[in-house]
Amino acid sequence: MHVTFLAHSGFLVETEQCVLLFDWWKGELPPLPDKPLTVFASHRHTDHFSPRIFTLDDPARDVTYVLSRDIKLSANNRLKWDVSEETAARCRTLGGDEALSLPGMEVETLRSTDEGVAFVVTCGGKVIYHAGDLNWWHWAGEGDAWNRNMECNFKRYLEPLRGRRINLAMVPLDPRQEAAEDWGLLYLLAVAQVERVLPMHQWEDFSPTARLKSRHPELTETILEITGNGQVFTLR
Repeated sequence: MHVTFLAHSGFLVETEQCVLLFDWWKGELPPLPDKPLTVFASHRHTDHFSPRIFTLDDPARDVTYVLSRDIKLSANNRLKWDVSEETAARCRTLGGDEALSLPGMEVETLRSTDEGVAFVVTCGGKVIYHAGDLNWWHWAGEGDAWNRNMECNFKRYLEPLRGRRINLAMVPLDPRQEAAEDWGLLYLLAVAQVERVLPMHQWEDFSPTARLKSRHPELTETILEITGNGQVFTLR
């Protein structure tokens, strides 16, 4: 499995069978392999979704779009985003806790503690998790009740992953959360059997990974360290 970190929460994942593009809104997209392409957008926030994804539709390529239901393909948006009828017909929309079968691929969604969904994709025997904005958001500026409610919702929404084996997880490690930056990631590792983690949603500040590894040296092999946009990882 080859994984290219594009920027922020955007990743291009290539398996033997398919190519998966998650939450691409900026960063240079490398040449796409000649394989079926599935484009995912976890929610409508501008740091996760850009209409530029629709420019990837090509009659010569097998392209499918899997969009969170809050990304509305209304007539106005289709006109504004220059989405043709043919491209719109290749779009599938999902809410939280739903499933979709595609050729050679199974897609599941989890509810998010913010907008949209998280994706669990099974392709070629590999299980790939992209959290979107599903995270244990904890903010010093919010009250105790808000933060407790966020904790409860996060743990509840993540419950479908309990005990599951995940080959690759792309998970927020947001430095804006300060002391709480790694709570969501560590909880996922306690719940599921995750082989490799790529931290995301770091706003181009990649220091949280080093801090996390210094506190948890046992995770050195599990957590891959991103140092810049365009970085490529080969997972065996």
